[in-house]
Amino acid sequence: MNPKTVVITGCTRGLGRAMLPLFIKAGWHIAGCGRNAAQITELSRQFPAPHHFQTCDVSLESDIAAFCATILEKFGPPDLVLNNAAIINANAPLWETSAADFSRIIDINIKGPAAMMRHLLPAMLKRGSGVIVNFSSGWGRCTASDVAPYCATKYAIEGLSMATAQDTGGKVAVIPMNPGIIDTDMLRSTFGDGAGGFPDADDWARRAVPYFIKLGPKDNGRPLTVPGG
Repeated sequence: MNPKTVVITGCTRGLGRAMLPLFIKAGWHIAGCGRNAAQITELSRQFPAPHHFQTCDVSLESDIAAFCATILEKFGPPDLVLNNAAIINANAPLWETSAADFSRIIDINIKGPAAMMRHLLPAMLKRGSGVIVNFSSGWGRCTASDVAPYCATKYAIEGLSMATAQDTGGKVAVIPMNPGIIDTDMLRSTFGDGAGGFPDADDWARRAVPYFIKLGPKDNGRPLTVPGG
């Protein structure tokens, strides 16, 4: 049986980076991307072929088109896509967030996953199988002060995922996923040292990767949360 392929955006740090060795240990091939060219080069050295790592800014349609074309050429339609790449706004009320910062978070957190789906879903649907997980947040299902732009993007991911799940008819499962609260750089930007009271990315990955591997058609359109999250 051919090894399965997982696509992970934002794989150079945080949750994305923590999942890499666990998917490899499980026998999966990885296609990963991130914005930092030096970190992508290092991942390519640590995890050489058959795995593939490519510099890609998910806010840029041209970068995503090139990354997805390479995925389809090297691996064919992926079995699992984890749209993990995201940013959060600096703590501030909406009226103190600049238009440029608001646009940037929209471009990465919403347009990025949408573009990944647009470029990969046709091949996955033609094959008739696969799972796309769009990382949402607890702040995509409830709100908090000072993170309105981030909440807006994650609420959008919930709706985008559930509507696209209806479009696929379950041939490819599309799932909005709340990863839970994890001690990452992004959480520390909001919680400060208080983030240290939550599990770190490696602990999270040990729970998340087996969970993601088991997702399938039955989960299409269901807003899910990583166990323990």
